[in-house]
Amino acid sequence: MHPPNKSIFAPGAKLEKMLFNSRWVKFIFFGNYFYGLCAVALAIEATLQQNYKLNHPLFYVLLFIATVLYYTRAYISDSTTDITSNVRAKWYSQNKTMVITTQVVLVKAFIICGIVYLQIVGQGLLNSTPIEWFLYLIFPVVALAYYIFESKALSRYSLRNVGWLKPFVIGLIWAGLATVYPILVKGLEDGHHFEPTQRLVLLTLKNTMYVGLLCIMFDFKDYRIDYQQKLNTFIVRLGLRKTVFTILFPLILLGLTTFIIYALSQDFSFGKILLNTIPFVALVMVALSLLRRKSIFYYLIIVDGLMLLKGICGTIAMLYF
Repeated sequence: MHPPNKSIFAPGAKLEKMLFNSRWVKFIFFGNYFYGLCAVALAIEATLQQNYKLNHPLFYVLLFIATVLYYTRAYISDSTTDITSNVRAKWYSQNKTMVITTQVVLVKAFIICGIVYLQIVGQGLLNSTPIEWFLYLIFPVVALAYYIFESKALSRYSLRNVGWLKPFVIGLIWAGLATVYPILVKGLEDGHHFEPTQRLVLLTLKNTMYVGLLCIMFDFKDYRIDYQQKLNTFIVRLGLRKTVFTILFPLILLGLTTFIIYALSQDFSFGKILLNTIPFVALVMVALSLLRRKSIFYYLIIVDGLMLLKGICGTIAMLYF
């Protein structure tokens, strides 16, 4: 294990300086509303890529709200972070009343929309098969277990101590909610049972890997803290440069190669292949940029924004090519 390379952390907070005073930027990104938008974008993309019609609008409303609530819950209950050095923690401390109020509003909206949506899918839900019930529950259970094991009583079993596994567990949760769930729930809406396909499996694996790579990149932000706490992340174990060149680049290349082989086997048009290649190219560019220290806003807007980019590129490719 090697100590952090201080030269890598050269000052580079221009983006943070530009956005630091924007209340709306902080509200959208610190409040995790951007994550909700990314979840909806990925769900729409995955639905179209599987040649299904889009779900009822209430499905996307519920997906958006659930994503915002899930991510915000962690920061509301976190009392261990030093707010003097953490911009996001400081924002939560200063806006705690507003955040809790918006959370209450979102919970009420989720309940109301959920009741209305159950009237649409309720009969299908009652007729669900054991496999369908397993798929309904597995992704939320894993997502909730992630926080349960972060508690003090179970912290030694936390995924943070299994650094190589954590990114891909998070990736699987995202892939399940944004790739599997839309198809599952579409069956409830239309009155037919879920039928897994080869395309669904491949898309789930691809989205798991894509989000997992973003999670590895996001760990760059906490490199120094994780190093001091001896957390077993890729970055702590290998260092920044080795993580980029021996982990990120090979996995990005593998993902791109797999996609091109699949696209050619499905006779994708050149335009469709090109658009779906853009997120992979962006992954490489952003990975290289992380070799120099970046602000929290860079990670929230640029790194996490690669999810939105993927959703937009994939959707345009399916609709117009």
